[in-house]
Amino acid sequence: MTISSPKPTWYFTLFNIALLTLLSVWLWQQNQATAVIEPQLPGDGKLQCVSYSPYYHQGQTPLNPNTFIEPAQIDQDLTLLSKQFNCVRIYSVGQGLDYVPEAASKLGMQVYLGAWIGWVKALNDKELDLAIAVANKHPKTIKALIVGNEVLLRGEQTEAAMKAYLTKAKQATQVPVTYADVWEFWRKHPALEDSVDFVTVHILPYWEDNPQSIKHALDHTNNVMNLLKDTFKKPILIGETGWPSVGRPRQESKPGTINQAIYLRGFIQLAHDKNWNYNLIEAIDQPWKRGLEGTVGGYWGIYNTNLSPKFVFNGDIKARTDGLRPLLFGGLGALLFLGLSIYLNERRKSALIGVASLGALFGISALLQTEYLLTACQDRDEWLALGGVAVTGWIAIISIIWTVSKANANNLRLFQTCLTILLLAAITLSILLIVDGRYRDFSISLYALPVIQLSLGLYLLKHNIRPKLQLYYLLHVILIVSAAYCLYLEPSNFLATLWLAISILIAVGTWPKRQDSTH
Repeated sequence: MTISSPKPTWYFTLFNIALLTLLSVWLWQQNQATAVIEPQLPGDGKLQCVSYSPYYHQGQTPLNPNTFIEPAQIDQDLTLLSKQFNCVRIYSVGQGLDYVPEAASKLGMQVYLGAWIGWVKALNDKELDLAIAVANKHPKTIKALIVGNEVLLRGEQTEAAMKAYLTKAKQATQVPVTYADVWEFWRKHPALEDSVDFVTVHILPYWEDNPQSIKHALDHTNNVMNLLKDTFKKPILIGETGWPSVGRPRQESKPGTINQAIYLRGFIQLAHDKNWNYNLIEAIDQPWKRGLEGTVGGYWGIYNTNLSPKFVFNGDIKARTDGLRPLLFGGLGALLFLGLSIYLNERRKSALIGVASLGALFGISALLQTEYLLTACQDRDEWLALGGVAVTGWIAIISIIWTVSKANANNLRLFQTCLTILLLAAITLSILLIVDGRYRDFSISLYALPVIQLSLGLYLLKHNIRPKLQLYYLLHVILIVSAAYCLYLEPSNFLATLWLAISILIAVGTWPKRQDSTH
């Protein structure tokens, strides 16, 4: 039946206009240029060194032993990188990467040559033998042979075993030899200094056990370097440092293009002032890392997988460059919803404005959700799970068009089903955030609009969708307690606060009713 009083429809309309205004202001702010420090660069404008992993095309991964990188791709990649860097660091000589020094020498670049050390001794010996042969073949191109990368951190070899590998490398080649690990593990194994020509440390403020905000990240890096200089007598190379452009915040440590530019630009200036030797991580985004480290793992690159730079090292930076996309998606959503409402013979001005504003919200939200799904989903299961949440929300929001004009029982059951799916999905996500939170996203964009509309929007329309089943009391307890525990684990993470708020709204929308309510 048609909602008799115009007041609920006007409340609903003003509510959606307010939401659309807030979303538009946020997008406008994201598209404004931000002033970022411009570092002092060398005369040739090039930076010292960058980690180069060529596994950025579909299906390329170092985890598949059958992956092979063609020389033509390496030539193409290094031609691009040679315009901005004097050196690249590679982590292995397998899968075709033994060609990198030859390609680099043609471009006047140097290479930190990596020998990957893992669990299996036979594979380690084969890798190290090939790395030694490559180093001996290109002694002028190889800056150093890096034997092992974070092996002690992963617990794959002992300190004694690493000393043996390092000793073998030093005896078999004339290039400098070193080992790379996070700075804490170098301090746990200071005796390794005797086995290397210089100490190679990784300083990644985002990944610290106590994650650093972008405001304090450079101070943290400087403090770590001062500590290491007091610990070790030999020279120190910062073998990895950088910042992710996409992914979940860790406490106050927030990924993002602006923060990536702030850290890297600021670090380059700090390295210049302190006369540090460094290697940035990393040259190109690595989609395969998302399977190991979550969304954030794939987005440490200075270049994206299309080999376009995410930012330059001078001038202002924008977090987003949307152009007219939000206006286009919002306009299409408004037209779609308005057309469906007119098709249902809706003629009230309040209803038409409310539905159009909801459609604009839907269009922009769908744009943001699609962006998130493209960055977060790695395989079919993730597309089914996360995509299913998004589609459930879309169905619920589109169905509100009928509710504005016709509050019928079919919509009631549909809304209850959609909100129940979101409730169960949210419980699952909260539990995953608790047990595996380091690599899990707070999927705020998938839940925000449908949950707000199903709980607050329908409430303003005087449309009660609360179920009768008492089982929901238990589900609400699980949801709220788990979401609250996520916030307890990361009290400085703003997304954890938003997630708790969304969880509360889900509980509000599905709180069991004690008696039937009229619509």
